[in-house]
Amino acid sequence: MTSITLSEFRARQSDYIAAAQREPVEITSRGVGRRAVVVSADFFDRALEALEDQADIRAAAAARNESDPRVAHADVMAEFGL
Repeated sequence: MTSITLSEFRARQSDYIAAAQREPVEITSRGVGRRAVVVSADFFDRALEALEDQADIRAAAAARNESDPRVAHADVMAEFGL
């Protein structure tokens, strides 16, 4: 990962945005440390999808561990007239 200062980013934004298409670019600031990380839109979309998938997996695991009585598939279908 490339690491640059905020002033370097301001001076050459288009270069660093182009670099972010290949690898994340970390932007740091004196006294604060890491301020932001610039990534490609594709990387962001894939990361967001992976996080959503993990949330779904956790929700499914929690649902399987619930102590509520289970309802048979046939009963659900009948309830909805299917």
